[in-house]
Amino acid sequence: AYGIVDILIKKIGFLQQRAIIFLVILLRDKLFVQLLKQALHLKRKKFATRNMDSPLCFVVHASTLSIVSHSLEKRVQRVPSQGQNTSAESQRSQRRSRIICSTSGPSSGISKSTTAASQIQNPQSIGNFQITQAQVDAGWCFGQESVERALEELRKGRFIVVVDDADRENEGDLIMAAEKATPEAIAFMVRHTSGVICVAMEEKDLKRLKLGQMVPENEDPKQTAFTVTLDYIHGTTTGISAQDRSTTIRALANKDAGPQDFHRPGHIFPLRYKEGGVLKRMGHTEASVDFSRLAGCAPVGVLCEIVNDSDGSMARMPDLQKFCQEHNLVMTSIADLVRYRRATEKLVERIGEVAARLPTKFGLFDAYAYRSVLDGEEHLALVQGGPFHDQDEPVLVRVHSECCTGDVLGSLRCDCGNQLDFALKEIDKAKRGVLVYLRGQEGRGIGLGHKMRAYALQDKGRDTVQANEDLGLPVDSREYGVGAQILADLGVNKMKLMTNNPSKYRGLAGYGLEISERVRVEMSANPENIAYLRTKKDKMGHWLDDLGSADDGKGAKLTGKLDE
Repeated sequence: AYGIVDILIKKIGFLQQRAIIFLVILLRDKLFVQLLKQALHLKRKKFATRNMDSPLCFVVHASTLSIVSHSLEKRVQRVPSQGQNTSAESQRSQRRSRIICSTSGPSSGISKSTTAASQIQNPQSIGNFQITQAQVDAGWCFGQESVERALEELRKGRFIVVVDDADRENEGDLIMAAEKATPEAIAFMVRHTSGVICVAMEEKDLKRLKLGQMVPENEDPKQTAFTVTLDYIHGTTTGISAQDRSTTIRALANKDAGPQDFHRPGHIFPLRYKEGGVLKRMGHTEASVDFSRLAGCAPVGVLCEIVNDSDGSMARMPDLQKFCQEHNLVMTSIADLVRYRRATEKLVERIGEVAARLPTKFGLFDAYAYRSVLDGEEHLALVQGGPFHDQDEPVLVRVHSECCTGDVLGSLRCDCGNQLDFALKEIDKAKRGVLVYLRGQEGRGIGLGHKMRAYALQDKGRDTVQANEDLGLPVDSREYGVGAQILADLGVNKMKLMTNNPSKYRGLAGYGLEISERVRVEMSANPENIAYLRTKKDKMGHWLDDLGSADDGKGAKLTGKLDE
């Protein structure tokens, strides 16, 4: 705790910014966790205080939190450098203290958000089952078992509790399969939730029932897609009782029901599910439908936000833990459902079975094209010495995110083009390896247009992290599930990964791929990107050392050394 404060004092000069930082951290872990939770929850806001009377007041600036988060991960996690042993036992011992799980799962770069899992008082006992440290190390929030147990509970007609990111809605919803709804279940839901009971449905079912959106223009900050409310006509009275509402909910899950069987408005709130589910939108709407479908039920889910009995406020951690323990409910997270789907569903398909011959200035490669089944984005894999299905030796691998400005135009503002060249040279030198080129990830996932807007802010003095945040964009929204499945299709199960990015390391390791060695990517800094590289090192945790100064125009040699 004192070490983190030390870093804050040394690296951030907030006295020049009208924001004075007070972090009161005691040596009791519980208080420290609570303080950190509040800080991360408030991370997008800037605070300035004129009342310094209270000795326990603290003010947190948005930029501080990347340092806090990065410092935590550096202190409790060690990722092997080139040649270092990476057995499961050594990884567990090196990272036994890490309990932070990022929202977008393994793909998050900077720890820009805190999932509900990171707020748990006892991460080893969640929702009536155990989560192992190995699962935490692999990037799960509550563990794969939490998703599997949740599916079992849904099949039995029971509720599950699903939590989302602390930076999104920071809530837990009661969810069950609509076809399993009973008066008793709905009465329980009304008693312990906000009472606004929603039913999430696919677009085709909403069209069948002729349910249009509630308002012409959706102004909800989270774009929750409400349709016109309704009640079932047959066998109901006013529509408000638990009996009537359960009847309406079951009817919505019945494929034989038509628009003539309902009257509008009513007491049930249908929601429009986004095609692709939680892999496209990480909301409770999508989670409820995905869970119901994966449980073998009709893809229609019932959901409502859990509130505290005492004052009706939204239930947060650890309130939700207590609730699950009292009612013997399984808790899981949207982030874990994303990870589960990416691990169990096919996300890409190969375009053509025969590789194309691709001669380059770096050497001759076999080129394989792939298409994402979710968004149709096409990706490329350049291979030498493969496929690798019957080979046990680790394969040299680089998973590279598309960068038009750096890879194609030779921009000096980033290091992307240099990393791409380095990787292709190393693969050709080894005559055995794979470069996966992931398209649609320009600007760490924000797109080319937003990237230019961020560049304009950087021209005015903002760094790469601050620019994205100023625009309301994620610092790093990339995910590597597609890349992992491309590697698996090529027979890669053990690899030597070329990267300086800890998020990419964790992201690929989390999909069942064994990383036997991390190969550092060497490059040179220049006057245009030296500040950018320092930000990646200081705020995003990239393994870069000896940056030095490029002010004289001379390229300083860079290597991705591990921080001690």
